[in-house]
Amino acid sequence: MKKDELQIDQRELVEAWQRTLPITMNESDSADVIADGADPKALRVHIRTAGHQAYSFDFKVEYVDSREVRVELVDVEKDGRSVDERTDQIQQLIQDYTRHLHECAQALQQLTHA
Repeated sequence: MKKDELQIDQRELVEAWQRTLPITMNESDSADVIADGADPKALRVHIRTAGHQAYSFDFKVEYVDSREVRVELVDVEKDGRSVDERTDQIQQLIQDYTRHLHECAQALQQLTHA
């Protein structure tokens, strides 16, 4: 086992993310965090934008080591249908949410970095 590998139980990690992510995100947006069933070092994050836009974003957040996460966009939907994520507006939202996810991981370093 690498010295800097993630040492925390996935269930604890999910609970910590559920507590912390709303603090790092826009107050009006909402998010769900669940364990990635296929990868014990990864989480699935579903973010819903506030207001009339009705966008939702699915991300995979994978711990590369105890401090660093890799954030991968899985899907973007509007009103429950997949949309083209290459538009400027959606790209901006993806960048914002990716930053929020990294901020959440950073805020949890005292928990994840053994």
